[in-house]
Amino acid sequence: MSKIAVIGLGIMGLPMAKNLVSAGHEVTGYNRSQDKVDAFVEAGGQGAGSVAEAVSGAEVVITMVPDSPDVEGVVSGEDGVFANAPQGALWIDASTIRPDVAARLAEAAREAGIRPLDAPVSGGEQGAIDGVLSIMVGGSAEDFAAAEEVLNGVGKTIVHVGPSGSGQTVKAANQLIVASNIQVLGEAVAFLEAYGVDTDAALKVLGGGLAGSKVLDQKGQKMLDRNFDPGFRLALHHKDMGIVTSAAREANVAIPLGALVAQLVASTVNQGDGSLDHSGLFKQVLKLSGREAEDQA
Repeated sequence: MSKIAVIGLGIMGLPMAKNLVSAGHEVTGYNRSQDKVDAFVEAGGQGAGSVAEAVSGAEVVITMVPDSPDVEGVVSGEDGVFANAPQGALWIDASTIRPDVAARLAEAAREAGIRPLDAPVSGGEQGAIDGVLSIMVGGSAEDFAAAEEVLNGVGKTIVHVGPSGSGQTVKAANQLIVASNIQVLGEAVAFLEAYGVDTDAALKVLGGGLAGSKVLDQKGQKMLDRNFDPGFRLALHHKDMGIVTSAAREANVAIPLGALVAQLVASTVNQGDGSLDHSGLFKQVLKLSGREAEDQA
């Protein structure tokens, strides 16, 4: 079993860290807010008061923070991962960030004697809790092999997809697909409701056919219940759609549907709903359909 540091104990990081404890690893967690550290300690982990303290002596460092600047902030500087983790330690960045930033930070990690992997995850909060995340990993094949035991503690589908930055590229594609699916699912639910269909029955039969998807399984009921408690916040998906639209432009790839969905996500966030689950895109569908007042009645 490994000595692991987890930096970032949020919606995804905390259950991931807990699962690593359950798998028998020695895990130290750090988060900027102390209540998250306290919750992890209650679950059997160890707490740290700084990044430097958390990574001291760690064989594996996992970062799970919101955005590219956050990752740079925790790995760089005198108190960062690169300056304080032992030589030869594995650094697994499970955050979702820009592919070019991931590649640049991977090079900086190697210069510091750290072995980098960009390993963003998909599956949402429930997937993190259940330990069944899909993990797309960029980096060297040797480092991927060394990290597999740890990754198996938090994920189910774990695939090496190429060199540094590749994991983030695949995650950008994932977020494009997920946002588009959520948007279309919301439109379908609004359509069904407008015709007075038994929506529970409708989603059941749709889920058994070609229209079935994990998005339908996990987000359909949330839309029916108008329950948008965050498993993955719209504000983060807004950030991710910025990543994919920017990366697509740089690659000269047209994503017309993705660009439209990105605007719908941005509009929902700009109206104050960034803290909602990304299934909250359904609220925008209702508003555009003139059904918002009816929904709130």
